Amino acid sequence: MEWSTEQRRWLVKVLQPERTVSSLPGGGKVSVETCAALLGLEPETYRAELAQSQKGAREAAQGLLAEPEFSRMLEKLPLRKSARIVTFGDSHTADPQSWAVILQELVAAQRPHDEVSVAINAVGGETTTHGLVRMGNALIQQPDWIIFFIGVNDARTQGPNAGKTLVDARETARNLEELRSRAAQGTQARRLWMTPPPVLEERVSKHWGLSRFGVHFRNEDVRRVAEAIRALEEPTVDLFAAFGASPPPELFTEDGLHLSLAGQRKVVLELMRTWSRVQ
Repeated sequence: MEWSTEQRRWLVKVLQPERTVSSLPGGGKVSVETCAALLGLEPETYRAELAQSQKGAREAAQGLLAEPEFSRMLEKLPLRKSARIVTFGDSHTADPQSWAVILQELVAAQRPHDEVSVAINAVGGETTTHGLVRMGNALIQQPDWIIFFIGVNDARTQGPNAGKTLVDARETARNLEELRSRAAQGTQARRLWMTPPPVLEERVSKHWGLSRFGVHFRNEDVRRVAEAIRALEEPTVDLFAAFGASPPPELFTEDGLHLSLAGQRKVVLELMRTWSRVQ
């Protein structure tokens, strides 16, 4: 099938085959050719789209570092030398120009001699239930910090007349508490949580890629996930509030769910505002 430029970029941004198979034996060695083939793309196209995304993340980091207030917040982060950070989430984090990739660029540029590492443990489309399955991969790294950004897919409905979300709100709360408990018992890591931001409901329902799978979201359901994360009473970046009830469309891609580079940049900014105040 021949994809348009817009479609190619969406496929590479959202589906991320290498992250989906990373837990399989040999998954870490999956080739660019294989990933491209799974998306129906030529390897050169796939490489070019990834390179463009990485360039965008690097430029976003450079732009943030040019702001004196942001640089001061970055310096205040409670990170020891050689600190290990694990970012844990779904497609908001797996995105090749996600907030986590921007964070990698930031610590590499601002603290090049501190050997701070940022690992990305994220798979697009996953719910908090999937997160429980994958949590062991994060704990085995014995991180100093785990930043959780997961839960929006719990609020997803699928199918033309779907009446329930993929994960019930009460089960989401139980899953989040279990993630917190496992992290507390299995590591010495400190924890930071991010709520999902709202979505642009109409864009989601009309998008060529999401609509073919019957994907829908209601912000009422996303709000319940945000409330469950706040209820953990741990340091939390409230993106649902920060993005606002009617978030600017430019913070999202054309699908109304995934974040544009401007949206990912805002996530980083809100993360720094909260994280830099954690004692």
